[in-house]
Amino acid sequence: MPKSLWMLVIGMMVNVTGSSFLWPLNAIYMHDHLGKSLSVAGIVLMLNSAASVLGNLLGGSFYDKFGGYRTILIGVFITIFSLIGMTFWHEWPTYAIFLTVIGFGSGIIPPAIFAMAGSVWKEGGRKAFNAIYIAQNFGVAVGSALGGFVASFSFDYIFIANLLMFIVFFFISFFGYRNIKSEQGNHTSVIHEKKPIKNKTKFISLMILCAGYLLCWVGYVQWQSTIATYTQEINISLSQYSMLWTINGALIVLGQPLLNPIMKLFGTNLKGPIITGIVIFMCSFGIASFASDFKGFLTAMIILTIGEMFVWPTVPTIADKLAPKGKEGFFQGIVNSTATGGRMIGPLLGGILVDVYSMSLLFKALIVLLIVSIILSLIYDRPLKSKSKVDKQSIPM
Repeated sequence: MPKSLWMLVIGMMVNVTGSSFLWPLNAIYMHDHLGKSLSVAGIVLMLNSAASVLGNLLGGSFYDKFGGYRTILIGVFITIFSLIGMTFWHEWPTYAIFLTVIGFGSGIIPPAIFAMAGSVWKEGGRKAFNAIYIAQNFGVAVGSALGGFVASFSFDYIFIANLLMFIVFFFISFFGYRNIKSEQGNHTSVIHEKKPIKNKTKFISLMILCAGYLLCWVGYVQWQSTIATYTQEINISLSQYSMLWTINGALIVLGQPLLNPIMKLFGTNLKGPIITGIVIFMCSFGIASFASDFKGFLTAMIILTIGEMFVWPTVPTIADKLAPKGKEGFFQGIVNSTATGGRMIGPLLGGILVDVYSMSLLFKALIVLLIVSIILSLIYDRPLKSKSKVDKQSIPM
């Protein structure tokens, strides 16, 4: 990997480590410490994610206009000032307010990092985005493990730790990203085109793909909201729940040597990893629906982790291939805002279903959503193929 990509990897790892002190515990903190219902906690997490969606979209546009360095610093400044406020004032409703602003600031950062990763190592393809993905999950493993341990003493220390990690990330960004130059290259579509396809067609294909991606995240985020609180109700300790995320991150980092040979079997077929991962997601939720102790949820988490290793790095790879020159940041912003949108809708939807009906109904609903996600992932490139076919027919013989 290029040295500049290593700097991006390190920065993302520190960034996510700091965030992972808090985000797995948000629902638990609001429910158990602030005395709010799952539905209220879901609304707050929805506001946090809605702000992140806005941050993602602005971050992608800022990247295309101002470059990655300035964009990342803007996001870091907003996040640090919000974390300072949360560190001193984390009662209700200031907790919800600062959490929303943090979502906006931190949302600006990922599109810029992903776009920079794609531009500095064009020949790496999926490997560049997988490197960032691994860094994210290494941060999840370290941050969630330390977060559960620190929270067992006091939640106040969680806020301080999050703030300190973002300060470290600021220095990495300020000194490490200043001289990273984006090398613009020619983008090719997911299918081999003989004539250029208009941006609108590529955008439609991206939106279809992202619709399926959103449904995957609606299911995945239940592990951070409804499933998190459910584990507490069946007497799984906070440290054990945090350990699930530690194992999640560790498996993603350590499992790469086993995953790489499988990815080679797919070759240039980018649909294969996505469909495979979604099917694995369905198996994970099926097991979780019957789990009643830590071992059951551990098994479900391991299977979930295998699924996300196929899906999460592949979607930004496709977005990079679809992106017209000069719109790399915008397309990555769409992908990141889609994931954030899933994190926004998921907790509220899950909280309402569990409060009004049951956990059993929630798991059934998630399986249905994942089936729809498979269908969307299978057909996302049809607009590209249809446009390519029309172009061929319009060529004079």
